[in-house]
This record gives sequence, C-alpha cells and structure tokens, in this order.
Amino acid sequence: MISQAQFKKEIKLIIENAIREDVGDGDHSSLACIPKDAEGKAKLLVKDNGILAGVAFAEQVFKYVDADLRLDIKLKDGERVKKGDVAFYVSGKSQSILKAERLVLNAMQRMSAIATKTKSFSDLLNGTSTKILDTRKTTPGIRALEKWAVKIGGGENHRFALYDMIMLKDNHIDFAGGISKAIQKTQEYLNENQLDLKIIVEARNLAEIKEILENNGVHRILIDNFNYEDTRKAVELIGKKCQTESSGGITLETARKYADCGVDYISSGALTHSVYNLDLSLKAV
Repeated sequence: MISQAQFKKEIKLIIENAIREDVGDGDHSSLACIPKDAEGKAKLLVKDNGILAGVAFAEQVFKYVDADLRLDIKLKDGERVKKGDVAFYVSGKSQSILKAERLVLNAMQRMSAIATKTKSFSDLLNGTSTKILDTRKTTPGIRALEKWAVKIGGGENHRFALYDMIMLKDNHIDFAGGISKAIQKTQEYLNENQLDLKIIVEARNLAEIKEILENNGVHRILIDNFNYEDTRKAVELIGKKCQTESSGGITLETARKYADCGVDYISSGALTHSVYNLDLSLKAV
C-alpha cells in the first residue's frame, strides 16, 4: 500500500490539477460582478440521504484557493446524513468561495456516493470475518479521492496502483506460460530488484487453486468468478496457507453468501465505478 506521504501528494496533485482545469486564467463570472474585497458566507446543504464524505477534502480545497477562508464544520466524514442537513459553513471572500465551489461539490457528491455504497456492503458483512475491498476500477485522475471515500464508508483499500502490489491475473498467467512460471518469474524479479511487494494470484478454477498452493510466497489467492459451492471448497483447500479474496460481479444481493463461504475479503469494482452522486449544493446565506 502507498504511504501516507504519497497519499497526501496525490491529493495535492488532484487539487492543483482540478483548479487549473476549472479556473484557467480566472473565474470571469465572479470577477465581472463581485468586488474583489466583498465577503460572504455559504452553507453546504445536503439534499439526499446517505453517508457524508469529502469534508476534510473540501477543507483542503478552500485553504488552497484562499488561506483566509473560514470553515465551521457541523458534520464530519462518515456521518449518516439526511435531506436538509448542513455539513458546514464557509465564510470569507465571495470570489474565493465561488472559485472553490464546483471542485468541492463534484468531489463531495461522488465521495459521498461511494461511501454510502461501501457502507451498504460493510453493513451486510457484519457478523462475518470478511472485509470489503475496492479495486483499480476508478475514475482516472481522482483515484485517491475514491479510495479515501471507500475507507470513510467502512471498507478497505486494495492496492493503490500497479506499483505497490503484485497481482497475477489471467492474462499475466497466460502470457507467462502458466501459473507456476508466473509466480516463479515474479519471485525472481522481486529478488533481483530488491522489491518487497506482496503477491496475489488469480485462480479461475479449483485446479488452479491447487497449483498455486504448490508454490511458496503467495500472499493471497483471488478466487475469481466462482460459485458458492466451489468458493467453499477453495477456502477449505487454502486453509491458513494464505489469504482468500472473492471477486467477479459480486453485488449487494450476493455479498453475504460469499462472506458465509469463509473468504477473508470480497472485492467489488462497483464501489467506485457504479454509483450515483449524492445530491449536495453550496448556497449563499
């Protein structure tokens, strides 16, 4: 997993790039009709029910745009919200508030949607030892925000990117000439390059599970697109030799049944690629 310092750097890059993209050479709408020294106040109004996420990010955005903007936070990340709630008030120069408005709303609406969906999965898994994971199926350029939202919703982050964990999937295995060859070549590569990365290997059937187990050094087996019966068999075969993860089209309707098979993790791309933004707005007061 990436370090906290790397994560902070990703967030900083997201803010810088988003402001560059949105503001360009100036917010001419505000510059045209609002005096430079005019001050105002706005509230973040919740217009839907769900889990709030992105308050801490919004605080960073406002401070990046104008260090003199002041926030009065009423609701924190991870809190359950309902229509009519006010998450925070922001006050200071009106031009600065408007410059930051769209980035704050875009990010918070998507982050809140992801946190809300993740919480639904997390609640379903209560009483089991299974944890819900995200994937790399994220919006290009804002992965750090979406994975942050998963954590806020009670989930856990899978690898952040291609560089912080080894995942040998079907194409890697086929191109490498088979499971054992892929694992052995990977271990040689890690040794030669003095890299300390965990290895996850995908299995497409029980025979592949058995072959993976013939090799040492595998941290987790990805039990991909198995039915419930074969998932239980896979978990029994693997035992405590390494971690287990179910994936492949798992939904809110099926997640608990996979958890009951005894897997350590369930990963779902739907946490980040299939959500509807939570309705929020920033209104002058």
